[in-house]
Amino acid sequence: MQERTSVNNPQIKAIGKLQQKKYREESGYYLIEGFHLVEEALKASVKYREILATEAALSRLAQLGLAYDEGKLIKISQSVASHLSSTKNSQDIFMTVKINRPKHFAFSYGKWVLLDDLADPGNVGTIIRTADAAGFDGVILSNKTVDLYNPKVQRSMQGSQLNLIKADLPDAIASLKAADIPVYASLLDPAAKQLGDFAPVAQVALIIGNEAHGVSPEIAALADEKLYIPIKGRAESLNAAVAAGIMIYHFS
Repeated sequence: MQERTSVNNPQIKAIGKLQQKKYREESGYYLIEGFHLVEEALKASVKYREILATEAALSRLAQLGLAYDEGKLIKISQSVASHLSSTKNSQDIFMTVKINRPKHFAFSYGKWVLLDDLADPGNVGTIIRTADAAGFDGVILSNKTVDLYNPKVQRSMQGSQLNLIKADLPDAIASLKAADIPVYASLLDPAAKQLGDFAPVAQVALIIGNEAHGVSPEIAALADEKLYIPIKGRAESLNAAVAAGIMIYHFS
């Protein structure tokens, strides 16, 4: 087993840079942290380069009873763990995971969520986790939506494993329509219909808009229907992730 005790080690420096989108894109890897995320990654048989953990964390990993490549284990010091951590209460275990970049994807069937330029990583991760829990097939992120491999997104996802696709939304919507999957946009619009007017269907694609600006007019124009969630109190609107959760479970 390899061991790394210095934050100045070239390998540790390179791994630490994975906290930044630029280096994630250059290397093709991202960093996850914590036992739950590492455990879910191992269960899903994701491709990874190394697992880094303190001695105590390695002992706990061995007790999980999961299959992993011992040749990819690296024991790290507490100072290195603190250097790599993006949380206040680190569990001192990390994994570098290969970014999955499918060149093509066929939207032939199913239920999907489309994210139109969402900016908050917590919202994006929560929506992905909710879609996974509700049995949706996947989430499609627009090119300007916050980076899927942002540490805050990964923590909010809690290890959810479903189809996650970065795509140009007009192209994705065209593919969904070609597969006879109805596309509904969530927005406050005089022409929109109440969510309750829609019955659950076998296939659907739901567009969730940016937290500040909602679904863009260009994307909304491509939807088959526009819908909204009635507000019964004094709040002007719902949080994007909350609204998405209500709609996802309505159609699940």
